[in-house]
Amino acid sequence: MKKRVCILYTGGTIGMVPTEHGYAPKKRYFTGLLDEISQLKNKDMPNWDIVEFDPLLDSANVAVEEWVNIGREIRDRYNNYDGFVVLHGTDTMSYTASALSFMLEGLSKPVVLTGSQIPLCELRSDGRDNLINSIVIASEGVANEVCLYFAGKLLRGNRSTKTSADELMAFTSPNYPVLANVGIDIKYNRQALIKPKQAAKFKLTELRQVPIGVLKFFPGIQFELFEQIISEKLSGVVLETFGEGNIPSNNRPLVNSIKRASENGAIVTVCSQCYQGTTKLGTYATSNALKEFGAVGCYDMTTEAAVAKLYYLFSCGYSKEKIKELMETDLRGEMTK
Repeated sequence: MKKRVCILYTGGTIGMVPTEHGYAPKKRYFTGLLDEISQLKNKDMPNWDIVEFDPLLDSANVAVEEWVNIGREIRDRYNNYDGFVVLHGTDTMSYTASALSFMLEGLSKPVVLTGSQIPLCELRSDGRDNLINSIVIASEGVANEVCLYFAGKLLRGNRSTKTSADELMAFTSPNYPVLANVGIDIKYNRQALIKPKQAAKFKLTELRQVPIGVLKFFPGIQFELFEQIISEKLSGVVLETFGEGNIPSNNRPLVNSIKRASENGAIVTVCSQCYQGTTKLGTYATSNALKEFGAVGCYDMTTEAAVAKLYYLFSCGYSKEKIKELMETDLRGEMTK
């Protein structure tokens, strides 16, 4: 019996058309384009159905509500398909992939996010190959986790980050091996794949909106401009620090604000601005203050994964101490300690 794959078309460049205001999604246009792709009718192609979201979205407009909607669509169809392909804009694809990796608990089927850098309506579009290969990967049942496929590479979704605005290979996985290379054959890196837990039952954890902020440090930062927001308004903070977790520790307003944020109950987490490597709080004196205030090191997590993980843990209703503990615990292959 042929495998069945469900394609969730949320929007993004792959299905956009040129308008007087630039590329934009157009209702029911993309599904018509698929009829023109002969490979999708090949006898070796899995059976597939497509669900078009309404409204279609530019991924710059995707937020927590849209993550939940995608998760619900997968949950409601989970028992009817062997795998899922989520067509999504590239700008926030890694955020969505990270969020889904936490939301879809007990996942035992492939969920593959993909899209394109050039719309499918254009001559040189990369969308056709990305779509075809993603459908095949979703049908094979080897990478049973949330993945991101682009330009011949299958990446773990919560390890991916967008690193190019114009290269066809828009994404990299800076701290984790590629899950599969796609050439003449699809060569899976089976050692790198998540092993599904046999007893785990699939369920969707819906995320809720939580006041979370991301602050990127730079030389000369005037932290006074952000002080009230950081120390009083946020439940979770992701600090993008220098190197292994270093901050300008001689900036007293900055240090005091982070201290107050922690004292007021905010979860302060620390990522590195470096794509590769890990945070090690306390290695240098300039990161020791963060350690003393109870900040949590995110090790080699991407900022996208750290943000999504905070949303997930708050949505689970855990206590502050439990959230801090789990932020330093690998839950979905998102980090290496």
